Amino acid sequence: MGSRVLCPACPGLSGCCGSRCPRGGSTVGCYSPSCLTLITTTRRLCILKGIYPHEPKHKKKVNKGSTAPRTFYLLKDIKFLLHEPIVNKFREYKVFVRKLRKAYGKSEWSTVDRLKDNKPTYKLDHIVKERYPTFVDALRDLDDALSMCFLFSTFPRTGKCHVQTIQLCRRLAVEFLNYVIASRSLRKVFLSIKGIYYQAEVLGQPVTWITPYTFAHDHPTDVDYRVMATFTEFYTTLLGFVNFRLYQSLNLLYPPKIDGQADVELKPAEGKEYAMDSESYLEKLSALSSSLARVVAPTHEEEVELDEFPVEGETAEQMDARKKEQEALEKHKKLFEGLRFFLNREVPREPLAFVIRCFGGQVSWDKSLCIGATYDVSDPSITHQIVDRPQVQQQVVGRYYLQPQWVFDSVNAKLCLPVADYFPGVLLPPHLSPFVTEQEGDYIPPEKLKLLAMQRGEEPGDANEESEEEEEEEEEDSNDKEEEEEEDESEKEEEMKLKKLEEQKTQSNKALPVTVTAGKLRLEDKQRLEQEQQSEEKRLAIMMMKKREKYLYKKIMFGKKRKVREANKLAAKRKAHDAAVKEKKKSKKAQRA
Repeated sequence: MGSRVLCPACPGLSGCCGSRCPRGGSTVGCYSPSCLTLITTTRRLCILKGIYPHEPKHKKKVNKGSTAPRTFYLLKDIKFLLHEPIVNKFREYKVFVRKLRKAYGKSEWSTVDRLKDNKPTYKLDHIVKERYPTFVDALRDLDDALSMCFLFSTFPRTGKCHVQTIQLCRRLAVEFLNYVIASRSLRKVFLSIKGIYYQAEVLGQPVTWITPYTFAHDHPTDVDYRVMATFTEFYTTLLGFVNFRLYQSLNLLYPPKIDGQADVELKPAEGKEYAMDSESYLEKLSALSSSLARVVAPTHEEEVELDEFPVEGETAEQMDARKKEQEALEKHKKLFEGLRFFLNREVPREPLAFVIRCFGGQVSWDKSLCIGATYDVSDPSITHQIVDRPQVQQQVVGRYYLQPQWVFDSVNAKLCLPVADYFPGVLLPPHLSPFVTEQEGDYIPPEKLKLLAMQRGEEPGDANEESEEEEEEEEEDSNDKEEEEEEDESEKEEEMKLKKLEEQKTQSNKALPVTVTAGKLRLEDKQRLEQEQQSEEKRLAIMMMKKREKYLYKKIMFGKKRKVREANKLAAKRKAHDAAVKEKKKSKKAQRA
């Protein structure tokens, strides 16, 4: 009985309509007003408690022959909700709404104010502790929480969502971004059509989330915002716990405060210009341009090299590999250290400021754009200026003007890429996903091969350019030579014909000599014999397989062959594309000439 399947229409909670509601292990339909209200409450409880719908094996049988779409839960899960203390708070809130509606109808404003002051509240702390017994469990389930909070933080203040929820999501999202900056735990960034994907390594656990682009929202009508709000209600509680624990691990104050020296640089007059007093704190924090205050001020001491002890069962090679990986990680964390960036007003400020600060760089922007600018565009110490225009009117000597993609590509490549491919107006190279790991037999694009060569310390770009130039020069020389050779070919052909006729005459006159040639010792190819033996053993092993094993083996081999075919197809497409681009360049060069 513990695994029976039930529709949430009548889970056994109080409030059911009684005789009109169908009973049984496969209850599927009850549409009385009391039960419809109960469905909403039960669904909300299931979301908060982490109870997921169950798909029965025989859906039609459980649904009493009906094929209508229904949501099913296990009976033991629904009974588990009966012992949840928050159910009583939901009942109190339902009574509160009924009384408030009645007071509004009678225009009893004093009663309305009294009811609002005594509005029933509840906390989800005990549910968070129940669902995530350890902190690592909470980190593993943080992806959805971050994505939902970042989504809600971009919503406009309309009637679809509560303003307090939007503000809370924004505050928690900004707090998490500041933690990632302080810990330098960002690892990957990818710009997609859905949004910007980030991956950070938080206390050894990879956390991936997506943030939407800052465009105007057009709320779709086919989305249930009440369900999303219920998820967000739980996720904000979870993220509050996680942020507090993460800030403690870095000895940072929580709620976060801007470092005293950095706060002096952000003048109080600036805060009044851009935001109200109630909002200036969050605006300064969301600028992501200043460091956070710590519980104990850090002392500047020399870095002490810690002794390293090998892990039990670890070889010397594994230890060296781990050490090299750690050194590469430390180098990656300091990718932009010593560089000063300035963001033009046309580029997305928050993603770029977040990524640059995560890797040790300093960043600023125009004061009229946003609060938190630390230096002006005329600062001579600026090394890189991020622009997104085809041309820059006034350029400063000693400063690189680059498109925004250079920042994200450099982070994914774990090195500062050559700037020539990212100048304003230049056709950008493809933005490769860092979340794709190629396996044996997969198609690897030439750009990825070039990037891997650069990571190994090679310089394939210059060699490729030189080889292309040499090929073009050789083709031009060959075209000139072909015209000259065509004239000489006709004369040479006639001479060759005459020589052949003379040779045939002389050979016919001479008698064919009888010669005996010594035989050659044919050596056995050991490698070929070994391959033949292996293929024969493989064929015999396939013959000895059972029918089921042979079927699975054929499916595996079919999948591998299909993978190879797809890789070859992509390689052929790329070859055709490169040939077309080359022809286009030639035609343009010919037109100029």
